[in-house]
Order: sequence, then structure tokens, then C-alpha cells
Amino acid sequence: MKKFERLNEAIAPDGTVLTLHRHDGAYFIRVNGVELMSTRRHNSEDALAELVCRPLAEHAGAHVLIGGLGLGFTLQAALHTLSATARVVVAELVPEVIAWNQNPDYALARAALDDVRVDLRQDDVANILASGRGMFDGIMLDVDNGAGALTTAGNARLYDRAGIETAAAALRPNGLLAYWSADPDAAFEDALRKSGLTVETTRVRAHKTSGGRHVLFVARKPGSL
Repeated sequence: MKKFERLNEAIAPDGTVLTLHRHDGAYFIRVNGVELMSTRRHNSEDALAELVCRPLAEHAGAHVLIGGLGLGFTLQAALHTLSATARVVVAELVPEVIAWNQNPDYALARAALDDVRVDLRQDDVANILASGRGMFDGIMLDVDNGAGALTTAGNARLYDRAGIETAAAALRPNGLLAYWSADPDAAFEDALRKSGLTVETTRVRAHKTSGGRHVLFVARKPGSL
């Protein structure tokens, strides 16, 4: 039997404990002992980037924001989709998560972080949204399990009405704002619409061929580029 390794630990500002594990070539991040993400199941993280970045693929100088580095799959999918002139800001609050991805001993997102298009910031994505009015063509938020399934209490402000409006204000006209969620959430979808956004939801498997389905909320800001 192949060993299940506990590689490292981090404590988020609110006290949430994150641990990095490896088993049979795959990596996992757990939050307070519960699996949050895995390199074996990232199809929905890929889809989050593709839904936002595909319409921007031919847009020279597209500027997008990713909230939550995780294991780097949303970033990698965004870079694969966007043009060579795009700019990708990545906000990650926990410095150890950045260090894990940069560690050459771990098969994670080091190459993606070295891409010249990437601006990696160790910061709360809420701060970047608040200071980035009208800055982004696309925003992808994957910082928790969703508005109704938070693992980190401090993330709640990203999902309430004020948080949604702050994120929408950071978009350029016709920009896209997408949220990853473990489950459907009619109340959150309604909050997006009440903030003046048009919304589409997509259910995507965690793995391409099996497993549960996650929900992607993709909201568009009115206007024209």
C-alpha cells in the first residue's frame, strides 16, 4: 500500500487549519481535516476559467483576476485560454499555499506562476476587488465551498450583497464574474441578479468522467466594451 503523506500545514488568519497531503502522485489540501481540493479532481476548476476566459481569448490585453490559488488549476486553464498579451492577477491569502505551489519538490503550479502574464499577490482578494474599480474583464472566485457552505468564516463578505456589488464594480462593462460552488444556491443566484447582473449556472463534474457535480455561477455586468 502506498504511503499517505502529510507534507505541510498552514493556519489561515481566522484560525482555519489547512494541510497538504500526497498519495500515489496526487496532492490534496484539507481544511480542518476535510478534503477541500485535489489534483485528481479539478475539472470544475478548469471549467471556471474556461467559461470566463474563452470569450476573452482574442481580446488583446485582457485583464482577469483569480481569487484563490488553490492547487493552481484555474490559473493554468486561464493561461492556456488567454492570449499572450493577457494579464492575470492571482490573489492568495495564505502564504504557505503560495509556497507549496512554488516548491520544486511538489508537482503543482510552479511553471504557471513563472509565466510572465501572472501577477501573484499574497493578499485577500476582497482588498483587490475593493481597490480595483473598473479594472477587470473577468473575475473568477474560488476561495471557499460557496455562499452556504463556508469553511472559512471570513469569506462570507465575498458572497453577501455588498461583496457581490464590490466585485461587480471591479468589472469593466460586459465583464464576467464567476463563482465556484460545491452546491446549488438559489438565494445566492437571486442576490447576483438583484445586484444588476445577468446569471447563468452550469453544473460540472469534479472529475471529467465521474464523481459529484459542482456549480459555477457566471454573472455578466451590463454594458458594452
